[in-house]
Amino acid sequence: MKYTTLPGTDISVSKICLGTMTWGEQNTEAEGHEQMDYALAQGVNFFDTAELYPVPARKETQGATEKIIGSWFKKNGNRDKVILASKVAGPGYSNKHIRQTGFAKEAIYEAVHASLQRLQTDYIDLYQLHWPERNTNFFGRRSYVHEKKEVWEDNFGEILGTLRELIKEGKIRHVGVSNETPYGVMRFLEESRKHDLPKMITVQNPYSLLNRVYETGLAEISMREHIGLLPYSPLAFGVLSGKYLSARPENARVTLFPNFNRYSNARATEATRSYVALAEKNGLSPAQMALAFINRQPFVTSTIIGATSMPQLKENVDSIYMELNEELVKEINAIHEQFPNPAP
Repeated sequence: MKYTTLPGTDISVSKICLGTMTWGEQNTEAEGHEQMDYALAQGVNFFDTAELYPVPARKETQGATEKIIGSWFKKNGNRDKVILASKVAGPGYSNKHIRQTGFAKEAIYEAVHASLQRLQTDYIDLYQLHWPERNTNFFGRRSYVHEKKEVWEDNFGEILGTLRELIKEGKIRHVGVSNETPYGVMRFLEESRKHDLPKMITVQNPYSLLNRVYETGLAEISMREHIGLLPYSPLAFGVLSGKYLSARPENARVTLFPNFNRYSNARATEATRSYVALAEKNGLSPAQMALAFINRQPFVTSTIIGATSMPQLKENVDSIYMELNEELVKEINAIHEQFPNPAP
């Protein structure tokens, strides 16, 4: 395994991060435990979860993923071997069953305490805001449209103040954002500098061969401000493995949940065919090639991989050992020029 540190800290994390959002929906507790056992044995010491998980978000299953992780910690007594990340859900259509009080102080405290209880731990190493409170172009919204009647008021400083209290109490160690824009990241940085508040050290956003929007503005922020990307959906819901090109595999995510189709439009499918053909021409696994491209980016701290089966997990973890030569990278970029960011 390869390792780096969370930006601005001495916390060593694997360059592969284990994603968990299928546990409790597509995966059972036993399967989640098996994945964690294998990942840790392979040197993966960084796990990511959220109070919202599993997905699709439902009242009946909310929190099940954290409970699975918590039962694994209790069974093995190995909390100290894992760098654990979780998230507080912002106000959104998919979490009305959790709360609708946004990132108010009491909401963040409620979320942290509930997560700690489910995870059966005293602290969370990296605590992230799952998406912005304000109306913006995140998670599939390609363009920003300003809403004049927006009720949100600037509260970046207040949020960081609450997170500072939780850090002082030892319940969280560091903080990050998810599904955030350049504006949001820079506003958090501005508040942390002006008022000596905690710095957001990571951004968890989508990033894959079908969605390289992060490179447009946020990559420069990552490099200049030392904020690492934790890319999620690096295989675009599994689409970049090529498994959906000929049929819809039984029990696969997009098969089970057809509304998860952001990477399945006609242009994205054309691009996927090109990437898969390129991988096969070079004798490579399409999934590993797609992940290896993400792993090599200098602004990426750790790539979040997720799997519903052990063969998928093994293939994804092993992507860390694949090195892409410059000629292959040029060919990947040529496909990107032909199909620039076909998925939002």
